[in-house]
Amino acid sequence: MANLVAIVGRPNVGKSTLFNRLVKARQAIVNEQAGTTRDRQYGKAEWVGKEFSVVDTGGWVVNSDDIFEEEIRKQVLLAMDEADVILFVVDVVNGVTDLDAEVATILRRSSKPVILVANKTDNNDLQYNAAEFYSLGLGDPYCISAVSGSGTGELLDLLLTKFRKEADEILEEDIPRFAVVGRPNAGKSSLINAFIGEDRNIVTDIAGTTRDSIYTRYNKFGFDFYLVDTAGIRKKNKVNEDLEYYSVIRSIRSIESSDVCILMIDATRGIEGQDLNIFSLINRNQKGLVVVVNKWDLIEEKTAKVMKNYEEAIRNRFAPFTDFPIIFTSALTKQRIFKVLEIAKEVYVARTTKIPTARLNEEMLPLIEAYPPPSNKGKYIKIKYVTQLPNTQIPSFVFFANLPQYVKEPYKRFLENKIREKWNLEGTPINIFIRQK
Repeated sequence: MANLVAIVGRPNVGKSTLFNRLVKARQAIVNEQAGTTRDRQYGKAEWVGKEFSVVDTGGWVVNSDDIFEEEIRKQVLLAMDEADVILFVVDVVNGVTDLDAEVATILRRSSKPVILVANKTDNNDLQYNAAEFYSLGLGDPYCISAVSGSGTGELLDLLLTKFRKEADEILEEDIPRFAVVGRPNAGKSSLINAFIGEDRNIVTDIAGTTRDSIYTRYNKFGFDFYLVDTAGIRKKNKVNEDLEYYSVIRSIRSIESSDVCILMIDATRGIEGQDLNIFSLINRNQKGLVVVVNKWDLIEEKTAKVMKNYEEAIRNRFAPFTDFPIIFTSALTKQRIFKVLEIAKEVYVARTTKIPTARLNEEMLPLIEAYPPPSNKGKYIKIKYVTQLPNTQIPSFVFFANLPQYVKEPYKRFLENKIREKWNLEGTPINIFIRQK
């Protein structure tokens, strides 16, 4: 499970600039999937082959004077609770402020590693100003300039030394891991309770992931899987349930630890920006997806037409990835909740689909011949061979072409759609690579 780094600090110290600098260490994550909303608050970064997740606590603060400090406090508390390492960013030009001192007081109580980052050190003279940050009682300030990038390499080296060592997870490998995610009040807890509530003794917690147990084994009614702990099962923190930041940072853990995500949407509220953010996290982490429209019992008109319109609206908002199951349920009345588990299991199986190379070529090459990639600068692109890569997290296909650089995104989507038409890969993302033959 990837380590999680949270960037905290008062507004305008350069948290977002530092976040962008860290995440750009792997530019592709920003534009890897066409159409995924790049929510700037969360990203993946990589340094010397080690990948980790970064959360920027900026951008969520509600900008009004009276609750300004309160919101920052909440976010720092949550970062302390969820993150593995905290980067506390201060501003060398402005020096120590009351708000910095307040944040430092909270962080000193934390058992998590805290790195004090003195940002905006754009020239050597400013380094001397950093000495006053020793008064915060958080050790040596690390001088960087997030804008120019100076000092960030040393900061990343230090960061890697603070990560917890991966514990050996005592989990059985071939058992699916399902996470129930969604924005607050969509019914996550009700669904989880409907699964495990009536007979708790067959549910066992698996500790062994260094964090308080995040896997719960569920084996009854012919199902056997791990339920990945979400905010619903784990203790509610002192953070208000309606805080947008809260549901995203908690979802990150659950999504990264799972194989298939069950995304809960509140039928009475429709799709909101928060749902898109969580969907984008699922997509970027390449997890299986089942969309569950909960509270369907509260909708007055439940005709097939209303259902169809609802489905279309969801697929339009989540495009270009549209090949996923949608189930209408009520966790309260337990309507269709076991259908959710059946479908999640099917999506898990789809993720592990292996298609024989001969069969792939037999089906795909005639299609490619009939609809070849558009020529580019007078050059004709020929695709001669296709195979599925072994041992990948999701189905990944390589098409060998004479001029791979000229095959653009729309044609890759065409290839993906044709593969989906021929084989059942519902709910799982797939990778399409074009390589030199």
